[in-house]
This record gives sequence, structure tokens and C-alpha cells, in this order.
Amino acid sequence: MELIEVILSKENLNRAYKKVVANKGASGVDGVTVEELGDYIRKNREKIVTSLRNRTYIPKPVRRVYIPKDNGKKRPLGIPTALDRTIQQAIAQPISDIYEEIFSDYSYGFRAGRSCHDAIRQALEYLNDGYEWVVDIDIEQFFDKVNHDKLIQILREQVNDSTTLNLIRKYLKAGVMENGLEKATITGVPQGGPLSVVCSNVYLDKLDKELEHRGLRFTRYADDVLIFTKSEMAANRVMNSISDWLERKLFLKVNATKTKVVRPMRSKYLGFTFLKNGGEWKVKPTNEKKKKLKKKLCEYLKRGKAIARPLVVTIKRVNEIVRGWINYFRIGLMKQFVEELGQWLRHKIRMIVMKQWKKPKTIYRNLSYLNWKNRNGYSQEDIHKVANSRLGWYRRSGMNVVNFIISKDLLENRIKDGAGLLNPLSYYLAKVGI
Repeated sequence: MELIEVILSKENLNRAYKKVVANKGASGVDGVTVEELGDYIRKNREKIVTSLRNRTYIPKPVRRVYIPKDNGKKRPLGIPTALDRTIQQAIAQPISDIYEEIFSDYSYGFRAGRSCHDAIRQALEYLNDGYEWVVDIDIEQFFDKVNHDKLIQILREQVNDSTTLNLIRKYLKAGVMENGLEKATITGVPQGGPLSVVCSNVYLDKLDKELEHRGLRFTRYADDVLIFTKSEMAANRVMNSISDWLERKLFLKVNATKTKVVRPMRSKYLGFTFLKNGGEWKVKPTNEKKKKLKKKLCEYLKRGKAIARPLVVTIKRVNEIVRGWINYFRIGLMKQFVEELGQWLRHKIRMIVMKQWKKPKTIYRNLSYLNWKNRNGYSQEDIHKVANSRLGWYRRSGMNVVNFIISKDLLENRIKDGAGLLNPLSYYLAKVGI
């Protein structure tokens, strides 16, 4: 069976549709939402399949959006229409199956059963084997610079089906809609569609094979590549030769300012950096990732917005943010950071509670009740001083009376509707099995 028939099979198309619906996502240039897609496909299924089979189908341009990066710049994304996302997913599924048997064991990005954590563990294995010089390869604007002809040439080695290759080329050339103007795409695979991640792995598999052929130790996640050597001299030689190879063979340029030879503790990879602990290499979250988490929580917990929301809603959202962050970085050493984060969060929540009570008499009444109920043992005079203090909300919320009456236990276990504040340290220690 030709590959296009596999792509257009009812089973494959249904699986692609379900995947797109499950992922949700924004609408493309035609404004059709994922929720509206099902009706459209049911009414036009035969027409769509026929046009794909006889090569008359024309993909719509992707809708250009920008998302902020950690360095303050913005990453361009291309959002295909819901229908084009479904077709791309239908193409990507069988192609992924073909290439899964071919891809390198040291490629971890966007592959089933593989994750960032696997890439990090592989890097640690190299370091602990004595390969303590790191070549950090930064490919300049990779997703925007992929050469279309080269990509089709590489695909043709395994995908020997002209109709499928013709359809993929159409998606590569579909164009971009930005501010109402359509621009042609001469190079690149727009990030945002299911096909882009498969094509990027296929393209960079050539780099993986070259590194394997040279006997080098490396790990790659999408376009993030680290190569490990035993000496600085070897690392510099590898950096120069691989940079030259990428330009000659894959028509890609490395970023000269970001591609470097470094010691592990000065390297950053997938949000982690390396450190030596007890004679063994470990990882920890970078300072930038810690600051980004605090900034996100600060934005959400701004007093003006936070006091207008029910406390239950605020706590549930804070828990989601912290839980997601710890789940990703749990393989790193960060006990002290999450302990301090927990203290800071409890202070912020106490401040919001006090601000919601607002009036001195309300603060006095509520603190007195909690003091009596939980047998904290503070005098009415102590509570009166807090309630009528002229200190700012932040300082007042840090006073001993408030810390002990609105206790850690109360915040974690006695908030109504089961919305106890997550203890970051306890959650982290449970995740790492301590």
C-alpha cells in the first residue's frame, strides 16, 4: 500500500482527528475552532480525501503568533487551521512510525516514550564517565532556516511516495498570515503544527548519524545539542568541525556567540545546569528558571487581583503552577529552594487573607476566633496590636502573631472546599522518594 493510502485510511484520519481535538489549541486563519471541526469534516470528508489523493488540496497559510522567550525576545509560531492540523497529524503518524526504527538512541525530542528527563540522564551518564567538557551547539533560528529541498531529499530516502512528498512540500510552502498580509515561506518549518516536529527530527537525524559515525557522545532534544569530550582541545576541535559540517551539509548556521565550549557547571540544557555533589555530577534548575517561576507567581498573586478572587480559586491555581514546575524539575537538586519558596508562598497567602479582611475590627475578630479555636495562646492585646498596626500589609503579614494563628497547618489542611495550599518541600520530597 502506498503511504498516501495509509495516511488517508479511515483509522489513521480518525486517530489524527482525536489527537487534534484532545490537544485543543487556537483556530487558524479561517477561524474554525476545534469544536466546529467535526461537523465540517463529516460534511466534506469525501471531498477532502479526494483532493488529497489527486493532489488538488491547497493548505491555508498559518496564522503567525509570537510567544515570549526567557531572554525577552519572542518566538514566532505558525498556527495552522484546525483542518490542516488534522491532515498534518495524519501525515506525521505513519512517518513517525517509519522513522522511529531509524532515529538515534540519543535523540529525545518529540518522540513517544522519551522526554527531557531522559536527555538529562544521558548527559549525566557521560559526565560521570569522565567526559567533562561540553560543546554547546546553538543552531541559529533552526525552525526558520530548514532548507525545503534538502528536507524533501532526506525524506525521499524513506518515504518513496510522490503524492505524500508533494503534500508535505505544499505545507512547507503554505505561507504565513501576519497582520492581514500573506507572506511566502521560502525556508523553514513553522513551529505550531504536528508536521514541524517530525520534519525537524528527520532533518537533524543526519546530524545524529554524523556524530555517531565520529564516535562522539552527545544528546539532542529538538535543536538543543550537547556533545561531551574528555579534553578542552578535543571539544574545540569538535565544535569547529561540526559547525562547518552543519553549514556545508544541512545549510544551517550555528550562533557564533552562543555556541561554546564550557565546563558542565557553566552549561545550560533544557532549563537545567550541572553541579558536582559528593563526587558525582547532578543537575539543578537554572537561576533563570527559578526567577521565572517567582515572577509568574508574583504576577498571579498581585494584591489588587488576588483579593478580588475567592481564596480557594487563588490557592488552586498557585498549586497548579508550583506542582507543574516541580514535576518538570524534580530530577534536580533544589531542596533549599523549594523550602524557601514554600515560606514565601505562605507569607503571600497570609497577606492576601489579611487584605481580604481589610478592616481592623474584621482582622481582630477573625484572628481572635482562630486563636481561640486552635489554642494558639495569644492575648487579646497582641491581636489588637496586629489588627490596628500602621505597618504595610506585607510587614504586618510577617508578624509572629499572624504566622502562628494563620499557621502552615491551617493553610495546608483547613481551607474550605479541600483547597489546601501545596507544601512545595513535601511535594518535592515525595516526588524524589525521600
